[in-house]
Amino acid sequence: MNVYKITIEPVSNFGTPLKGDTLFGHICWQIYYNEKVFGKSLADILKDYNSDPVMVISSAYPQIKNTIFFNRPDLPISDLLDLRSKDKREIIKERKNLKKKRWMAVDVNSKISFKSQKYLSDSEVVMNIVEEKFDRDDRCSDRIIREFIQPHNTINRITGTTGENQFAPFSVEQFSYLKGMTLCVFVAIRDGMNIDGIFEIIKKIGKIGYGKDSSTGLGRFDVKGYEKFDMKSIGSENPNACYILSPCVPDKDAFKQVYFKPFTRFGRHGDVLAKSSRPFKNPVIMADEGAVFVVKSPDVFNKPYIGTAITGISKAEPKSVMQGYSIYIPVRVEA
Repeated sequence: MNVYKITIEPVSNFGTPLKGDTLFGHICWQIYYNEKVFGKSLADILKDYNSDPVMVISSAYPQIKNTIFFNRPDLPISDLLDLRSKDKREIIKERKNLKKKRWMAVDVNSKISFKSQKYLSDSEVVMNIVEEKFDRDDRCSDRIIREFIQPHNTINRITGTTGENQFAPFSVEQFSYLKGMTLCVFVAIRDGMNIDGIFEIIKKIGKIGYGKDSSTGLGRFDVKGYEKFDMKSIGSENPNACYILSPCVPDKDAFKQVYFKPFTRFGRHGDVLAKSSRPFKNPVIMADEGAVFVVKSPDVFNKPYIGTAITGISKAEPKSVMQGYSIYIPVRVEA
C-alpha cells in the first residue's frame, strides 16, 4: 500500500469532527453512486475488506507549513517527560503543565521522540506560530479549534413564530478551525488503485458538505493537493509501537500493551438509509486517535495500517462495514 497526504482548507463551520471512520463512510457512498471512479462497484471493492482493505483513511490534523499538529499521545505522563534529576516539586509542576498541552508538534523533516518532542497548548500554537502568518478572528484567537453552541429556531408557518414541542428553539454544537489554517488527511490505498479517484471524491465531499447539517452549509472545505508520504520518515529509528491516526479496533493478538482513550461511535447511516426505519447502527467502542500500541512482533510494521474491519453493525443494511483500521506512525516507547 502507498500512503498519501491530502491537504484541505476549511471554508465553513463543522458539525461533525473529521475522523477517519466517518470520512471512510462518506467516500464509500460516493463510490456507490459513481462506479466509474475505480471501474468497480462498491461491493466488489469491499468484498475482501476484512482481510485486505482497499483504503484506510486517517482523521484530519491541523498543519502549518512543515509542522503537523497531532494529538498528544495517550501515554502515561512519565513516558512523555524526562523526569530524571528533577525533584518532587518540579515533577508535579511538569505534570500539571503537560496536562494543558493538547498538541504534539511534528516537523515532517524530523523524527518523533516522545520525551524530547514539543508539546503545545492551543494558545501556545496560536501565539508562537500561527500569529506570524494568519489574520485571526478575535473570537478564536487563543484556540486552533473553537467549539460553540449555535442556536436554531423552528418556525410554525401557521403562527409565524416559534412555540413548544417541535417548534421550540434548540441549539446545535458546532466548531470552527482557526481562519487560514490548513488540515491534512492521510490515505493508505492498495497498490493498483488510483489515488486521483480518492482525491476527486474528497474534493466532491468538500463541495457538498461533510457530516451533520451539511445541507445547511456546514462541513465545506477546499482540497489543495496531495503528495506521497512515508510514515517511517517521521517515525522512530527503532520502533516498538504504533501511534494511531484514526479511531481503531486493534487486533488483540498483535499487541502486548495498549494506551488509549476509549471512543464510542454511535453510528448513523448516511444518504438514503438515514431516512430508513432503522437509521442508527450498533454502537462500537474504539481506541481514539492518539493511542499507542506496543507490538509483540516487528512483523506488524510490514503494513502501513493496523486494526480490523467492523461488521454486523446494522440491521437496516447487513452488509455494512465500518473502518476499524488505522494508519500509524512507528514510534519508540521506552520500558
